[in-house]
Amino acid sequence: MGKEYGYGRISTVKQSIDRQIRNIKAKYPRAIIVQEVFTGTKFQGRKELDNLLKKIKKDDTIIFDSVSRMSRNADEGCELYEKLFNQGINLVFLKEPHINTEVYRAAIQKQIEIRLDTGNQATDKLLNTILDALNEYAVDLAKQQIRLAFEQSEKEVADLHQRTKEGIETARLKGKQIGGVAGRKLTTKKSLMAKERIKKHNKDFGGSLNNEDTWKLIGISKMTFYKYKKELQEEMEKEG
Repeated sequence: MGKEYGYGRISTVKQSIDRQIRNIKAKYPRAIIVQEVFTGTKFQGRKELDNLLKKIKKDDTIIFDSVSRMSRNADEGCELYEKLFNQGINLVFLKEPHINTEVYRAAIQKQIEIRLDTGNQATDKLLNTILDALNEYAVDLAKQQIRLAFEQSEKEVADLHQRTKEGIETARLKGKQIGGVAGRKLTTKKSLMAKERIKKHNKDFGGSLNNEDTWKLIGISKMTFYKYKKELQEEMEKEG
């Protein structure tokens, strides 16, 4: 039995990869999780998937939450699917199980291997031609289902991008502010709590922790920490 790998990927820093991993682990608890993550503000594309494809072996399995996690480009997805299938790699798509490689493999294995010999050459030729056509049809039908799944995924992503673009344009035309206003501070309950903890724990405000230990304790990014710290210092200067 080969190894099982669960692959997760997100497209923006605002998304959470937890749902994908949870879905994979629910069905394949032994799966080794491989995920694409953000480093700072830069997304690393499919670096981890490429690394996985270099080491994966025949009879190993890759589990995806959906085909969109493998590829959002239909041509690229179909090409990679066929390549991995020919290498003996098992592919599982939790949301599109009808295109799992075991289904495709079964379609090929179920080909009718009968060769008729009735004694009549013309009849045998006709019937065997029909059987060959049926075999080819079964395989082509499976291939069409695979392509359709990737094309549907590509269309959904394109539609989402278009709706987002239209929503931003609609908001702009209505005079709504898109993004933050330069020089304006956004005050939220979360930011107020974070600032209180900075004032309590950071050395510059009488606490015992250095900058790095402070932002790690609070659970905010380095950039957010320095932004809040600067705002606190400016507020204290005004009060002084």
